[in-house]
Amino acid sequence: MASDRSVTLGTPVTEAQVRALRVGDMVTLEGTLFGIRDATQIHMFDRGRRTRFDLAGHAVIHTAPNVRKVEPSTAFPAGYEPVCIGTTTSMRMERFTRPLMRDYGVRIIVGKGGLGAESLHAFGELGGVYLAIIGGTAALETTWIEAIEDVDLDDLNPESLWKLRIRGFGPLQVAMDSVGGSIYADVDAKARAKRAAVLAKLGV
Repeated sequence: MASDRSVTLGTPVTEAQVRALRVGDMVTLEGTLFGIRDATQIHMFDRGRRTRFDLAGHAVIHTAPNVRKVEPSTAFPAGYEPVCIGTTTSMRMERFTRPLMRDYGVRIIVGKGGLGAESLHAFGELGGVYLAIIGGTAALETTWIEAIEDVDLDDLNPESLWKLRIRGFGPLQVAMDSVGGSIYADVDAKARAKRAAVLAKLGV
């Protein structure tokens, strides 16, 4: 049965904190969030590049933000102003979940549309969760970001690795947890059952 708890987590988080979460929990993140996308991870895992950031215990969000280059200042320490920082579809980055967790210690992935069975297995084995964002909420998400604190692999811009300072980022729903829970698997199973029932009724 899905939970309905509300939890606030400051990053980095511990494995125990993540393993205590269940599908349906609503999580608000505080502290640091790292923005990452396809090209970032292709370079990290297929081309052997390393980041200088310590991602252990942290959350990453699938994004390639719209930013504006500005003079570095207290307000814009990395020399970038966040214009619109939305979330992209996660499934095409499915193969990177395990190496992100295994090699860098990432505990939380934030995205939209969900991930697959291999990610679910990785969450169970290594201790992680997937937090879902509804599509079309980029303007709201941007208000949860106080500043772009730093950036690495910036030759890939906008698919750089972004270090974001966040405040009240959420609430986000736990959509996949470390004990095998997945709202996406549940929806798929229910849809398949309904389809089978309709076809049986039609005699197909």
